[in-house]
Amino acid sequence: MKHTSLFTLAAGAAFGMTSTLALAQDCPVDLPVIDAGILTMSINATIPPKQYINEQGKLQGLHVDLGNEVAKRLCLEPKYQNVDFAVQIPGLDADRWDMINTGLYFTDERAGFMQLVPFSVNALALIAAHGNPMGITGPEDLAGKVVGVEIAGFEEKKIREINDAQMANGLASMDIRVFNTYGETFLALGGGQIDAVFAGDAIGSHYQQQGQFTKAATGLFPGTPGAFAFDEPVLAQAVADAMNAMNADGTYDAMMDAYGTTKMDAWDRWPGEFTYFYSGK
Repeated sequence: MKHTSLFTLAAGAAFGMTSTLALAQDCPVDLPVIDAGILTMSINATIPPKQYINEQGKLQGLHVDLGNEVAKRLCLEPKYQNVDFAVQIPGLDADRWDMINTGLYFTDERAGFMQLVPFSVNALALIAAHGNPMGITGPEDLAGKVVGVEIAGFEEKKIREINDAQMANGLASMDIRVFNTYGETFLALGGGQIDAVFAGDAIGSHYQQQGQFTKAATGLFPGTPGAFAFDEPVLAQAVADAMNAMNADGTYDAMMDAYGTTKMDAWDRWPGEFTYFYSGK
């Protein structure tokens, strides 16, 4: 099946003047980017529909659409480095890329050592084999079962917290297995090596629509935003400004609606405009 940007399909016609508006605006000058004229972004293209590589080998998804639009409004050329999630924060610190664009979960701890610009609200899901043959309805049903998760992300931390709490209440421990990518995790689920995957709600919806797996529990722990991440506050503010311009002209709403993604106004800490969060020194 040939995949085309959902934003292009659902909203491209409505916002055909976006390019003209972006080019007409004053370009930010002296942005602290690694390569002049280029916005280099890390991405982990294993999580459809938000970020993945289609059958033609092209990057697709919400995060790609957002990154391309932000780069355009900053008068920069978008460039992506498709790498495992585990290396993205160290790579940002080592100046391998200007921006993490992989839907990094916002936490106050992370905002202590890098600038975070939240842009969407996430929920989590438990994804089981097609038809949910084990009858999983929630985390308590995974006591004593094998659960897969991508390494070093919010999901791994959260499932370990859930498991600790359940063990304290007398339930058997989960066997939590971590994988480098969600692509590997779902291969393990399809091969019967694990009983469930703990992942974002959107990726569960994608695989369920493809008829491959079933969301056994959905809408878990809503309210944690996905964020862009930066090591340069000037660049973080420039991206926040671009997002505010997208919000003002309707581009942001159109992209979120095209992908069925919850907007930032659902977050209880949303200040009413895009900004970066940083509590470090």
